[in-house]
Amino acid sequence: MNTTIKSDKKRILAVDDRPANTRLVKLYLEQTNDYLVREENDARSAVSAAAEFQPHLILLDVMMPGMDGWDLVGRFQASHGLKAVPIVFLTAAITKEEVAAARGRFWGYPFLAKPVVLTELAACLRHHLGG
Repeated sequence: MNTTIKSDKKRILAVDDRPANTRLVKLYLEQTNDYLVREENDARSAVSAAAEFQPHLILLDVMMPGMDGWDLVGRFQASHGLKAVPIVFLTAAITKEEVAAARGRFWGYPFLAKPVVLTELAACLRHHLGG
């Protein structure tokens, strides 16, 4: 079954082991009418979900059971169709102050500290998606 939807909306894959986190992101971003968001709460299924959904950007939690965000980055980078997709980490592993001090980037990736301010998330997406 091909679930790819033709749309001018940017496709965002939100990966977090906590459904409440992905649900909040989905509800907020989709109400802007600029994004189509797919939630994935099982890190082990995230690569196949991404391959099917073909996101324009991936929002990724760092700490997840079974496979963490860094493991997923390696798998996304190893996939020909996903290696160019921008990744933004959403994590409680760092504080908002640490993010600010590092100008929003750690290890070459943009980071937003949880709890995420939704207006900051929207601004981050516009920055990374050129919108």
